[in-house]
Amino acid sequence: MPFATIRHVIPRKLFLAPIPLLLAAAASGPQLIRPGEVWPDDRGQHIQAHGGGILKFGDTWYWFGEDRSQGLDPARRYVACYSSTDLAHWTFRNQVLKQADPGDLGPRFVLERPKVFYNPRTRKFVMYMHIDDARYQLARVGVAVSDTVDGDYRFLSSFRPLDRESRDIGQFVDDDGTPYLIFEDRPAKGFHIAALSADYLTVERDVALINAPLEGGAVLHYQGLYYALGSALTGWNPNPNKYATAAKLEGPWSEFRDIAPPETRTYGSQSTMLLKVTGSRTTTVVFMGDIWRPRTQWDSRYLWMPVEIGNGALRLPAPRPWTLDVRTGESQPQ
Repeated sequence: MPFATIRHVIPRKLFLAPIPLLLAAAASGPQLIRPGEVWPDDRGQHIQAHGGGILKFGDTWYWFGEDRSQGLDPARRYVACYSSTDLAHWTFRNQVLKQADPGDLGPRFVLERPKVFYNPRTRKFVMYMHIDDARYQLARVGVAVSDTVDGDYRFLSSFRPLDRESRDIGQFVDDDGTPYLIFEDRPAKGFHIAALSADYLTVERDVALINAPLEGGAVLHYQGLYYALGSALTGWNPNPNKYATAAKLEGPWSEFRDIAPPETRTYGSQSTMLLKVTGSRTTTVVFMGDIWRPRTQWDSRYLWMPVEIGNGALRLPAPRPWTLDVRTGESQPQ
């Protein structure tokens, strides 16, 4: 469930850089990212990709997330797609999902945290999402497919993966290409890491249940260790996100530790993904977090920051502008 921002940690200031500079084609070399500020797309509009995930296809990254723009049809739920070659400048591609109630969810149904996988065998793009009724009682995942990455996705079905409750979801693709769905299971007081079927259309096998009551789950494989990250169950209120490590995906997993000083409550953000950017010189791991504004959801912001990671430690520095060079993998604070 989303969290509200902390006003005294991330200032609510507008992005004041000239629009022509923001919309210019990505130049070679490092590109600037400003955590917590308005993040305009190629049209000059704030990016609507909340609770989202990243899919790299070819040389392009695609960012999918909840479109919470003002003025949308209240009977539908929307997912937007953006593309980038530098992870800083984003081009709006499509509202890839404009979902009406599939039949049994009710007029105030929930569609959250869309994540897209590419299946190289079927050549289909498969979207998973949290699907629920207004009371969060159904606790399902939904599945939609498309023949193209930024096309119109067709909703197939919703179900409980492995007959378990599923609320917040995440995605993880291991270095060998194996896709996994991460989903929070409230009765089990933990979150699952589960392998997808060969066609990616269902969840086939439970690999691990991490025994910690966390949501916003994210998993990463880095230098021989797996890192699992999540946030506590505090509704809209932010909390200290925590991480654990394991030599194998199935565990055993270490005790959970804070990724930032606990009094900052993860700088007002909630985890949605850990993104690994590997270049010619090094690898940068980016914490992708949402700064939720429940009363003005269209204005919710993003906290993207490179983490300090290695030897079983994971630390999120205080937010500040930073540059990323996707060719070399190098990042620098500004």
